[in-house]
Amino acid sequence: MELIWILIVVALVAVVAFLVRRDKLRGKAVPAALKAGSPLPHFSAINENGDTMISDDLRGRPSVLMFVRGSWCPFCSRQVQNLTKYYKEINQTGAHLILVTPKPLATTRRVADFFDVDFEFWLDESLAAGRKLGLVHAAGVPADYDKEYGSDTLWPTTLVVDGDGIIRHTELSRFIVDRPDPKKILKIVRRL
Repeated sequence: MELIWILIVVALVAVVAFLVRRDKLRGKAVPAALKAGSPLPHFSAINENGDTMISDDLRGRPSVLMFVRGSWCPFCSRQVQNLTKYYKEINQTGAHLILVTPKPLATTRRVADFFDVDFEFWLDESLAAGRKLGLVHAAGVPADYDKEYGSDTLWPTTLVVDGDGIIRHTELSRFIVDRPDPKKILKIVRRL
């Protein structure tokens, strides 16, 4: 009888472990407003010149919007580095290539300059755009950086939007370390 209870407990633990692991592998769900086929929601951010930019201004040509955690994030820096191999080809399609970051633009620009790329950067310092789009990662900044950058940041996300302002592809990182394949993003942009 004791063996049966042990087997039942082991089976229950295995089922719970499977369900927890399955949910973790799914990652963060795509917010309803950012699903492919939806119009890009209206939001604003500040560009490097201090000008207010609004998402509606992107209409007329495709756009690739990459929401990154910040230059302090080694995975975001690696993402920029990986993207450098494809950014000219993405730009040659006529698409905007915009990195949206919570702060600071100067540091992010230094990372881009280091890799010799000419991305456009938008600042979402208050995370208002991130909140509106459902992309805020609460307490996502490591403790070593939270005094300088705050505790909340953006969830790594890539949006491909066509010239009519319709989202054609949304990719949220499942985990902080993974990022979309820039080759895949290029293929999607070329089809627009």
